[in-house]
Amino acid sequence: MAETTSIPKVYDPTNVEEKWYRYWSEKGYFAPSPEANKPVYCITIPPPNVTGSLHIGHALCYTIHDALIRWRRMQGYNTLCVPGTDHAGIATQNVVEKQLRREGLTRHDLGREKFLERVWDWVREYGGVILTQFQRLGCSFDWSRTRFTMDEGYVNAIMECFVRWWEDGHIYRGKRVINWCPRCLTALSDIEVEHEDQPSQLYYIRYPFKDGSGYVVVATTRPETMLGDTAVAANPADERYQHLFGKTIILPLVGREIPFIADDYAKPEFGTGAVKVTPAHDANDFECGLRHNLPQVVVIDEHGRMTDEAGERYAGLDRYEAREKVLEDLQAQGLLEKVEDYVVPVATCARCDTVIEPLLSEQWFVRMKQIAQPAIDAVKEGRIRFIPDRYARTYLDWMENIKDWCISRQLWWGHRIPVWTTEDGEYIVARSEEEARQKAGGKAIKQDEDVLDTWFSSALWPHAVLGWPEKTEDLKTYYPTSVLITARDIIYLWVARMIMTGLYFMNDVPFRDVYIYATVLDEQGRRMSKSLGTGVDPLDLIEMYGADALRFALLVRTAKGQDIRFASIQHGRHSQVEEARNFCNKIWNASRFVLMNLDEQFRQRFDGSLPTNEQMTDIDRWILSRLNSTIRTVNTALENYDMDDAAKAIYSFLWDEYCDWYIEMCKPRLNAGGAEREVAQRVLSVVLEHTLRLLHPFMPYITEEIWQSLPHEGESIMIAPFPVEHPEWNAPQAEERMQKLIEAVRAIRALRTEIGFDISLKANVFVVPTSPEAGSLLREHEAVIRTLQRVEPMTIVEHLPDGAKTVATHCDLADVYLQLEAVDIERERQRVQKELASLEKELQRVNGRLSNEQFLQRAPQEVVEKERTIHAELLERQAKLLERLKRLE
Repeated sequence: MAETTSIPKVYDPTNVEEKWYRYWSEKGYFAPSPEANKPVYCITIPPPNVTGSLHIGHALCYTIHDALIRWRRMQGYNTLCVPGTDHAGIATQNVVEKQLRREGLTRHDLGREKFLERVWDWVREYGGVILTQFQRLGCSFDWSRTRFTMDEGYVNAIMECFVRWWEDGHIYRGKRVINWCPRCLTALSDIEVEHEDQPSQLYYIRYPFKDGSGYVVVATTRPETMLGDTAVAANPADERYQHLFGKTIILPLVGREIPFIADDYAKPEFGTGAVKVTPAHDANDFECGLRHNLPQVVVIDEHGRMTDEAGERYAGLDRYEAREKVLEDLQAQGLLEKVEDYVVPVATCARCDTVIEPLLSEQWFVRMKQIAQPAIDAVKEGRIRFIPDRYARTYLDWMENIKDWCISRQLWWGHRIPVWTTEDGEYIVARSEEEARQKAGGKAIKQDEDVLDTWFSSALWPHAVLGWPEKTEDLKTYYPTSVLITARDIIYLWVARMIMTGLYFMNDVPFRDVYIYATVLDEQGRRMSKSLGTGVDPLDLIEMYGADALRFALLVRTAKGQDIRFASIQHGRHSQVEEARNFCNKIWNASRFVLMNLDEQFRQRFDGSLPTNEQMTDIDRWILSRLNSTIRTVNTALENYDMDDAAKAIYSFLWDEYCDWYIEMCKPRLNAGGAEREVAQRVLSVVLEHTLRLLHPFMPYITEEIWQSLPHEGESIMIAPFPVEHPEWNAPQAEERMQKLIEAVRAIRALRTEIGFDISLKANVFVVPTSPEAGSLLREHEAVIRTLQRVEPMTIVEHLPDGAKTVATHCDLADVYLQLEAVDIERERQRVQKELASLEKELQRVNGRLSNEQFLQRAPQEVVEKERTIHAELLERQAKLLERLKRLE
């Protein structure tokens, strides 16, 4: 790229972002560079749903991906970040079905083939929009390797997995009680179901004995399912029922004879200790039924309506309508003993929030115990580490209690299960229909109608996107990948399953690290959600402030293991991203100042080297030492996934040290000309160039724009070396001396501020050094102090002149005195008294709230704490004002 020597007065991210992203893409920087001896760093991104659009959680997740990839690329690694999208079975099918409903159609009106054509039309038109949005963020992924879980190669991987697991005896067809969504009309695995405690009722129902000897009272939260009961159970150790086990019960409303059985599943403390057993509509009851060889009576169908088995009076009713009618009939027959309020854990579909119906169904399952053990061992042995490490326990707790995985879904969009059935019921499992027909030997075959769970295909992601089951060069080079960056809520759904499949098919872990990033919450601690009205659109923030500002605002808050409280847009502003935009402006303005002071003659002779140590001052040695410390902090933080520590270190160095102090301290030398100016120019340039490279993974666009205007080597900052420590830059003595000098300047500033002195006025300042060494340091940098403070005259003296009326402050280097003659004392006294009166009114208001018991009990804890903080700040301010008033007497 052609080098420029200046930048505009104002930073405009819009044009800059488009220009540099196009440049990087055209140069091929996003692709890996597989030169010999380069270490490898590979990430495969969590594939967003093809239906998705960028939300704030995505923005955080993929910004972390990009920051790490850019950092490693600059470190000289052979880097690869593979993007892609997931076909998102239920979500995508729901979107297209909504379109059809607007046309007055259903998928069944179209038929499977035509419906799938509509889905593919939708995917081709809208799918992948989210990947374009990632580019707005600045994500430097290798788009030439973009994968989709419905790609031909990816489908081959899924078929290979299914066939091999079938051949190895891990996949079976079985009848089980599964989670069924009556809205989506499909089975769901346990981890696709959300649970929430909701207020409900516990119904106590009398179940009469056949012999007329009385009844047993059973407690249930779902009276409508009693129509499918095939037993009543109590714990064998429950002495209340010892004499009743084996008796026959007449099922109320139905008249069916059912046994009273003993089973450990019944808990004596629940209800009466006696429970109804409905094997077709409860997973635990199903297992109990198998132990006792109980019949399975299905009384609720896949639409959530009562079946004929429920009886003529209830057949066809919605399950909740049936509940009301059952209760009404029990009441009429004197069989409803009592009703109690009760909190019930309600299971809902994670996709559509419909209450789940446990349903007896034939499905395809994977036996998980044997497959899970190597994945358990991998984490226990440290071959995979979780960051933060507490999530390893979350993972292991689930894996050590893993259940068989229901992998079939009653959908049309997805990977159709590669099982064909012959007329005589034989299963033919094959990678393709052609292979199935060969195996069938001329018999007529029909393919299973169901598709695979979306997470079945996602489980293969790390090795499938690299070409498995083919033995590709990518697979050889980049597997195992370096790190998985993901959210905590899919540790079971995705992380665990990728580890299992990776070990099973590749005989190695799929990644070395699992970094669980923060969840983005709103200011009240609620999860960001458009449906709740708490969402913030990242694209809006990019339009308002630029991608760099959004990236930095997120990364600087990404404390490991802590969720992020993210503000909403209010009155057209977003406080946190605006703060990051202000940082962009600070960098821009400082860089512009430096560039304006690099004349053409300097540029022509500047080779990027620093002045000699003898040519540099303490100020120069200090800033280089502080830069070295920042480089060390940033690299260590990134190695440990402490993104926030790295971002904060760069922010603090750039803003607080380079901009606020070093640039200001250089101004006298820049104005002096000659050798002094040259030294300042060299150090200013070297430090700025290094700092831009440090910042690049966080803010890629602004750093490239400025870097191209600096004297530099190479085509792009994106492929420039990431800064490393220079031991020769460490200067602890210079740091100590400069810290004392800065404290002296701050002391003068604080004194002027404390007495309300107009900083635009000049005043006599007397500085009395605390030691000869302090005096030497102050005299050496007297011009710098004057520049920073507009103090004229400033006199460094051994003793304060007799009779001088002053206010004073103290620091390590000196006692500092400001002459009061420069201040209108009476006017200042009135101003302080007015400020005190205003402050005392505010104190009265805060005291009132904090002494109000109702406020303390009802207000959110964070609101109360905020008031207490304000109270403490007001008291501190009041004390300072009173002290100032005393000095003015």
